[in-house]
Amino acid sequence: MSILIQILLNSLETGGIYALAALGIILIFRTSNTTNYAQGTISMFNAFVATYIIIGTGFPAWLVAILGMLSAFAVGVLVDRIVISKAIKVHPVSKQIITLGLIMIFLGVAPMIFGTDPLQYPRFIYGSHKIADATISYNAIVNIIVGIVIMLVLFFMLQKSKWGLSVRATSSNDIVARMMGIPTPLITMGSWAIAAALGTLAALMLAPTTSVNLSMMDGVQVIALLACVLGGFQTFYGPVVAAYLIGIASNLISFYISSIWSDSILYLLILAVILFKPNGLFGKKIVKKV
Repeated sequence: MSILIQILLNSLETGGIYALAALGIILIFRTSNTTNYAQGTISMFNAFVATYIIIGTGFPAWLVAILGMLSAFAVGVLVDRIVISKAIKVHPVSKQIITLGLIMIFLGVAPMIFGTDPLQYPRFIYGSHKIADATISYNAIVNIIVGIVIMLVLFFMLQKSKWGLSVRATSSNDIVARMMGIPTPLITMGSWAIAAALGTLAALMLAPTTSVNLSMMDGVQVIALLACVLGGFQTFYGPVVAAYLIGIASNLISFYISSIWSDSILYLLILAVILFKPNGLFGKKIVKKV
């Protein structure tokens, strides 16, 4: 029983990392009508920024994480203003290719600025705690709580705030939203900025267990995209729930079945679900009326 609790606790932490990245991807998809393949690379770049800040200043990790998210917010704004806003009339597939180009840009710029050596980002808090014979670090507890709180706040704002109404209107129909006086360019810009900040937070949550390097977010990016497919691109909460489900399933498969074949088995299970639910677990079939 203690092993199962340990797996579930670890899954909540990893699932939260996947969920933050997936929420960023779905925000951009719903407002910009494109899939952002550069989410992980942008997050990696700003994780380097945060790590250099903490090396140079010695500030606490939690404060530097906030500064890193502010840096990511600025990068998201620049990406939207310089690149995405110029491609507003471009076909969605072409926009996806643009995001692939962003991957190459950030992968090229990052080593030029920060070098190629992996860097270590410290934990937010040290120590551990026992829960029913299962051990969990205080840092993992912080990651779990922060991830859940941030997502709940965003979901609340999406449902109850004027900004959330504008986002939902833009995601529903950009043209009609503009006719109603909603500043859709600002909404899109804000979505890119928030998505970059969420991805950077996910990267800094992950960094203490690995290192800050050029490929640190590659796996998270893949899982976040799978979570969007599994949860459905038609809702904001679907990919988040799917991300936690993937985190739990991955750890259970790795422990009880095979750590070597866990990824392959997980992908097959997701494929099986998509075969029966093409629009995802929470997605809805879109019917256009003529």
